[in-house]
Amino acid sequence: MASTPNIPAQSQEAINGSEAAMNPQPQYDRENYRGSGKLKGKVALITGGDSGIGRSIAVLYAKEGADVAISYLHEDEDAQKTKHLVEEQGRKCLSIPGDIGNEPFCQKMIETVIQEFGHLDILVNNAAEQQEEEGTTLENVTPESLHHIFSTNLFSMFYLIKAAIPHFKEGSTIINTTSVTAYEGNGFLISYSSTKGAIVALTRSLAAPLLQKGIRINAVAPGPIWTPMIPATASPEEIERFGKNVMMQRPGQPVEVATSYVFLASEDSSYFTGQVLHPNGGTVING
Repeated sequence: MASTPNIPAQSQEAINGSEAAMNPQPQYDRENYRGSGKLKGKVALITGGDSGIGRSIAVLYAKEGADVAISYLHEDEDAQKTKHLVEEQGRKCLSIPGDIGNEPFCQKMIETVIQEFGHLDILVNNAAEQQEEEGTTLENVTPESLHHIFSTNLFSMFYLIKAAIPHFKEGSTIINTTSVTAYEGNGFLISYSSTKGAIVALTRSLAAPLLQKGIRINAVAPGPIWTPMIPATASPEEIERFGKNVMMQRPGQPVEVATSYVFLASEDSSYFTGQVLHPNGGTVING
């Protein structure tokens, strides 16, 4: 029988989306994780790298030898903590606040990373937003809310990939965060799930064209993972039962997902492109 990580009970009150406010804290690292230089000399840009899965990716990338840039919206305390964690591993970390739903900001961010580090090897499109919706009427789905969620979750990937391509060398990688909801749907997260389905199509559609430039693009579709987005958007009752419906009967921790991003960023995945990994606690995905 598979061992269960030492994970504290998660009974969170609603918070404002800050990881610093969560108690207990999500697990972004494992003490026994030892890097082996898989990303030595690489530079990675991680959107939403201040907290949750993004923070864990940043920490593990640093342990594997990469310098890291993270983007975030306004959670300065979380971003500073992630920067400190990366620098503890002896790597550089650049934190860039701003709205990735804005194309000029995305263009400027890529330019800033190139100016700071001289090159960019790994782009992780991870940032996302969600809001609960009434599926029977769609009455709280507005043009404004749709534009906001699609701009953050999907359009930003187009903007950043487009801006990064001229700077990518052969062997560069792109990793997009989709979700189990892209495959299962979710009657309360309709807009969010729709963006995640589109991300799968984007990843598959770009695989062949980008391979002509020696660039690989893949995606990760996490299941229920403890991140600040959950207590920020769910009721106490939903939080209490979050993740109980998967085979492992618990939510995952960010570090249990971040290892997939290490794999896809490294030469270990050299025969992967246009693919989606599914760290989801045992949910069977056909697609």
